[in-house]
Amino acid sequence: MASSSFSSMAVIVSMALLLLLVKSSSAQLSTNFYSSSCPKLFSTVKSGVQSAISAEKRMGASLLRLFFHDCFVDGCDGSILLDNTSNFTGEKDALPNKNSVRGFDVIDKIKKQVEKACPGVVSCADILAIVARDSVVILGGPNWNVKLGRRDSTTASESAANNNIPPPSSSLSNLISKFSAQGLSTKDMIALSGAHTIGKARCISFRAHIYNDSDIDNSFAKTRRANCPSKSGSGDNNLAPLDFETDTEFDNYYYKNLIIKKGLLHSDQELYNGGSADSQVKSYANSESTFFSDFTAAMINMGDITPLTGSNGEIRKNCRKIN
Repeated sequence: MASSSFSSMAVIVSMALLLLLVKSSSAQLSTNFYSSSCPKLFSTVKSGVQSAISAEKRMGASLLRLFFHDCFVDGCDGSILLDNTSNFTGEKDALPNKNSVRGFDVIDKIKKQVEKACPGVVSCADILAIVARDSVVILGGPNWNVKLGRRDSTTASESAANNNIPPPSSSLSNLISKFSAQGLSTKDMIALSGAHTIGKARCISFRAHIYNDSDIDNSFAKTRRANCPSKSGSGDNNLAPLDFETDTEFDNYYYKNLIIKKGLLHSDQELYNGGSADSQVKSYANSESTFFSDFTAAMINMGDITPLTGSNGEIRKNCRKIN
């Protein structure tokens, strides 16, 4: 009995120490981290994002997604940007990312401009965080002060990407679990899912939903089937908008679509399917300002996921490889 009590106490102490570490590292992040070391950082990054979105509006959604997929694998550390090496297989070829995650060339261009302005100062992880915010703002969404001071990972993990990033086939309980594992609440998860108000998805990601699920508007499913054949391997990369109303405008139509059973992904529609998330979805559908407020708070929370700070990690000169 004494041994059992000691083991329980050890687990509690370990968890408390882990929470302290996470809190202390995120506490080292600051909205004015580069104010003296790289005063032109924000204008330099925004110019690059604006140029990329002007060339292709869909790119804003892709850049926002890069940040999400980075943070869910060992924290917001720029690991998703690393190419494979002889020492590790990177995250670009993981199932949630391969032939899907994009925008690496945009990050490369922005990083080069930032290096010209202030060599060896700004991490790729922080550039991803700023780029995500700027993409949302440029497409009509809310603004927020980005916390900075992250350093870059010197490794990456394909297996962690496969395990941590929720697939489009996720149930509501799986979504809640995956986000909870990253320290994010159910409220955060539902708000962050609103990022799907911009961008597109591949047929392979929504095929099962439009052919097999009953929780979908029939006419909507029929429309989507026209460009997504039922046979696996046929038209897998054909695209459809995640928000069929305004896929290049950051607004609350994503939630309005869920209420009329026109969510493109199975995981989208799970947020409004008679479950515990319904009331929050209704709230966002009825009030864009409520959605915007909760989305910005959730983005800040996600940016706090186990950042590398202090002497941990490095400041990569090239986002694709370690120094």
